Parts: sequence; structure tokens; C-alpha cells
Amino acid sequence: MDYNCLLESKEYEFLRTSEHLGSNICMIALGGSHAYGTNIETSDVDIRGCALNTKEEILTNQKFEQFVDNETDTTIYGFNKLLKLLSNCNPNTIEILGLKPEHYLYLSEEGKELLKNRHMFLSKRAYYSFGGYAYSQLRRLDNKSMRKLSQPEKEQHILNSIFNASTTFEEKYFEVPEDAIKLYIGKSETDELEEEIFMDITLKHYPLRDYKGMCAEMNNIVKEYSKLGHRNTNAIKRGKLSKHAMHLIRLYMMCHDILINEEIITYRDKEHDLLMDIRNGKYLDDNDQPTKEFMEMVEYYQEKVARAYKISDLPHSPNYNKINKFIADINEKVILRG
Repeated sequence: MDYNCLLESKEYEFLRTSEHLGSNICMIALGGSHAYGTNIETSDVDIRGCALNTKEEILTNQKFEQFVDNETDTTIYGFNKLLKLLSNCNPNTIEILGLKPEHYLYLSEEGKELLKNRHMFLSKRAYYSFGGYAYSQLRRLDNKSMRKLSQPEKEQHILNSIFNASTTFEEKYFEVPEDAIKLYIGKSETDELEEEIFMDITLKHYPLRDYKGMCAEMNNIVKEYSKLGHRNTNAIKRGKLSKHAMHLIRLYMMCHDILINEEIITYRDKEHDLLMDIRNGKYLDDNDQPTKEFMEMVEYYQEKVARAYKISDLPHSPNYNKINKFIADINEKVILRG
């Protein structure tokens, strides 16, 4: 496909006419399946990029964060916003720095400088950011695959999701004493449920806001599972279940690259066949459930990434002084250009 010819079409006229884009653009690149190497014949072209903040925006502290065109699935981030996301190893943005050379459709000098300095954004934060996104994919996978399960089996899925989410609580909330919060499934006293999740809680002198945060996360999981219905059935028909499964494994692969090899590898050439097998439904059974083999694969990658985190030479956080100097240098060039 001639991507540059596509960008010149009327459909992408906004790249040239938007007040935030045009000559401010410093990077245009492929995103989505074309960037990962997992595209199929019917895959849409996703465009990602970055636009420098204007002189006025910089000097008056105006916030241009991103431009989104849903019809073409295009997202162009403002420079200042993008670098903040990159500093957190945000998976949706850090992947922009690890594309194949030919997948960069436009790079200004500032865009080239950004790619040249991509290593400064890497840190052990990747473990939590990629793990969070991977967990989100796992939740979607559970949500969409459990529609044929019995109510008690669905309740166990919810409890498993809560247990998975709780592994990150120690990073975000005040320490909870062992066995202070116990979750388990028991016979329900309501007519609507056969079984349900119960809680035993014993906490003293615990920060209310932290407790509220944990409860909110658990409540959101329960709410998400309760939304199962027509929309999720349609998602299955469109093959989204297997697509979620593929992205789950891909995220673990990318995270491992960052932690061990200190590289951002977006195009998954070596794992292409495995990822396409997952996307094409090889690891779903006749009832559209993830197979035991796939869940063992998930467990393998979870453990692999956890080990990588422990032995990684990356710092726990990026060098913010270096990043801030880079931001200041680029913005200074914009201001001096007038």
C-alpha cells in the first residue's frame, strides 16, 4: 500500500488545514495492526503522530493535547502531552518510537531528534504501564468469552479479575495487612444469583482515600462484567475476541523487550506467525473460550515479564531532568523561529 499517497487524499486534508497540525507536525507514522505486522486484508490504516506546540501555546501555557479524527482513526499528539505519556512508558505512545523505518511517513528534524533520544523514556515503569494494558486486554477477553458460562462460573471470573487487579494495589495504596481483606465465593441469599462474592474486612487506622480507591477499582470490575450482552456478542462475531487475545500476548512481548533489551520493538517480525495464529482463532475452542494452551501461554509471559522486571538494568523512573531539558530545547527552537 502507498501510505504517502493515502495521506495526500482529501480524506486526510485535516493534516494540512488544522490550526494545530500543518507545518507544526513533526512526525506522522503508522499505528495499529500495520505497525505491529499483524494486519490482514480488511485491516484499517491507523495513523499516529506528533505536532509541536505553537509559540503562542508555549508562552501562554495553552494546552493542545491531541487531535483525533475518528473517521480515519488518526491521532496526532501535542508535543508536550506526548512526552509526558512517553515518560510513563504509555504503551499506546511508546510504540511510536519503535517502528520500522519505512513506517515513518514524515519526520521533521525535531521528529528525528525525538527518535534519536527514545532511550531516555525507558524505565521499569514499563512493567506497570504495559502490565496494566495487558490486564485490560485480559479483562476484555474474560468478559467476551464468559457469555456462555454458568452464573457461578462467571462469578469466579469476576473474582479472578479482582485478584489480578489487586497485584498492583501495593504500588498505589497504603499497605494492607495480610488477610485484612479476604474475598471468597459463597452461596447467595438473593434470588438473582446462585453464588456471589463475599468480603471479610479487618482494618484499623487505614487511610480512607486509599480504601475508597481500592473499592472503586473492584466496583469497576464488577460493573464491567455486568455489561455483558448484545454488544459483546457482536464483538465475538467480528473476531474481536481473538484480537484481544493477540494484543495481550503482544504487550507482554514488547514489555520484555524494553525491560531486558532496552529496545522498543513495535513490528513483531519474529513472533508474527504465533500472533497471527492467535488472531485467527487457533487458541479458541468450539465454544469461543480461550483454550488451556492459551491460558498457559498467558501465564508463561506473565512470569517472564515479572522475572525481567526483577533483573532489568533500567532505572525505576526515567531521567526527568534530561527529558525536561529536551522539551525545553525543542520548545525554545519553536519560539526563536517565531
